[in-house]
Amino acid sequence: MSDRPESSPSSPAHAPLAMMLSLADSRLPVGGHVHSGGVEQAIADGFIRTATDLADFLYRRVTTSGLVAASAAAAVADGALEVGAAQREVNARTPSAAARKASLAQGRGMVRLARRMFPDHDWTVHRPATHLPVISGSIGAASSLSGFHTALILVYTTMSGSAAAGQRLLALDPADVSIMIADLGAECERVAAEAAVGLADLSDPVLDIFAERHERQSMPLFMS
Repeated sequence: MSDRPESSPSSPAHAPLAMMLSLADSRLPVGGHVHSGGVEQAIADGFIRTATDLADFLYRRVTTSGLVAASAAAAVADGALEVGAAQREVNARTPSAAARKASLAQGRGMVRLARRMFPDHDWTVHRPATHLPVISGSIGAASSLSGFHTALILVYTTMSGSAAAGQRLLALDPADVSIMIADLGAECERVAAEAAVGLADLSDPVLDIFAERHERQSMPLFMS
């Protein structure tokens, strides 16, 4: 017989740090094995050629679209923004239709996870579709995470998912990419702290262009 204690449906709410780490896992449906966050198209267009280029791209993504997404997640987690309003704010802050589509696809994956982790929680407010930052904020609230920690999760996954995609597409040394991620850790915390203060409203047209161009690819390896 196993000595492992029985888990309960509500147990994630009593382990916020473990919850945070599990949501940052790249194996989730929002991880780098599914979405590259524009890296695939940036490589195809010659914008990213080297590990240094990838690091610059990650910094750019984290401090622009990553900040915006994280600020919405933080607002929902802290109860400053209700889900319906958050969906509208994310739509308004995501100019690219392709990027909105990717966010909704990632949101569906996160909703599936939320239903498994919190089966007694009512997630109907996220139907028929939900943006990734919004459902991330709701999960943060359900697991008693602060807006800052919820934002940090989203910023980290924004960065690490794209880093993993770049590693695969450029055949980079995994150790180099791990160091790259570690080097960006302080910036992730800074962005999360800024995101927790209030909704951000900036955008990066270059990332929007990558998203639109990627959707027109005939056989992409990643969904975005």
